[in-house]
Amino acid sequence: QVQLVESGGGLVQAGGSLRLSCAASGRTFSDYVMGWFRQAPGKEREFVAAINRSGGSTYYAGSVKGRFTISRDNAKNTVYLQLNSLKPEDTAVYYCAADVRTVYGYSHPSSYNDWGQGTQVTVSS
Repeated sequence: QVQLVESGGGLVQAGGSLRLSCAASGRTFSDYVMGWFRQAPGKEREFVAAINRSGGSTYYAGSVKGRFTISRDNAKNTVYLQLNSLKPEDTAVYYCAADVRTVYGYSHPSSYNDWGQGTQVTVSS
């Protein structure tokens, strides 16, 4: 099991940017596929982005592709999510998640065993 702590959320105006970080501890970070998900009030948790163990492959939801960038630094045990051109509909709690196998695919929440506590992102219009 790996422990995950997100940071970097906040309040930003539409069109602005934020950088989320997720620090991992407890196991070998480079063994884990990492994902970012978000959940808005009254909605289901949805996939945002994922990155493979080496950082060489990334995956994005259609709604964020071209605006968000996922990256990782295995030496720092940290995964990042750069959020650009933010829209009010991006408002949600953002969670990072980790798993060694992502059995159901990188975009399905059930694929991830370990989750952080979340960080709030609020985009004002």
